[in-house]
Amino acid sequence: MTTWERRSEWPLVVLALVFLAAYAWPVLDPDLGRGWVRACSWVAWAVWAAFALDYGVRLVQAADRGAWIRRHAFDLVVLLLPLLRPLRLLRLLVLIRVLNRSASASLRGRVGTYVGAGSSMLALVAALAVLDAERGAPEATITSFGDALWWAVTTMTTVGYGDRFPVTDTGRLVGFGLMIAGIALLGTVTATLASWLVQAVADEAAEARADDAGDRDDLHAELTALRRQVEELTLALGDRMTAADRPGSEPARGRQPAGS
Repeated sequence: MTTWERRSEWPLVVLALVFLAAYAWPVLDPDLGRGWVRACSWVAWAVWAAFALDYGVRLVQAADRGAWIRRHAFDLVVLLLPLLRPLRLLRLLVLIRVLNRSASASLRGRVGTYVGAGSSMLALVAALAVLDAERGAPEATITSFGDALWWAVTTMTTVGYGDRFPVTDTGRLVGFGLMIAGIALLGTVTATLASWLVQAVADEAAEARADDAGDRDDLHAELTALRRQVEELTLALGDRMTAADRPGSEPARGRQPAGS
């Protein structure tokens, strides 16, 4: 990470949240005055310009600019097509990267953070975008933010009850993108859960093996101590028997004393 990226990380997070508010306010409040709508539009464009500046600085600092542009193709497309500026909400992924620093150092911890924050953000962005496109359309079934959020969650999780659905081309385009992203997130969640279960079973098995190894070590130590005691008793008995057979020792059993 370059010095610019480190210093601009938190300001970009704040700007992303400002962009989210400026975009969402007119969508959530259709009766908002024209002056406020215009102000929100100017704020959104100003934040877009800040993101464009960030892109330009990072491009200039890149060692291989051609490879860097290919790796950041999506950012370039969004910057070149201001009509897609709602997608600029994905800049909030910077916030996920910041939250990831406080997550677990394990890969599972990072994936969990990405999935949790990314899923919430994706549902919110899709709900705002589809509501913006569907509100006021003839025969629209998505006319409130609650309807839009419900549709986004059921679509993203591949449930799809069918009680809410987009009728405009723009809304269907948003739905198409949400379906693709939902499948990807579902696969990530499934893989993460499977990884957690496998790791839990492996940890339990390793703990059981460690306990068994500890029991074996204790048993081996007890057997070694017992063997040592038996050897010592054997040596002691051997010494006593040897001493009894020496001249001047007590007479053996059954032998009469001399001169009786």
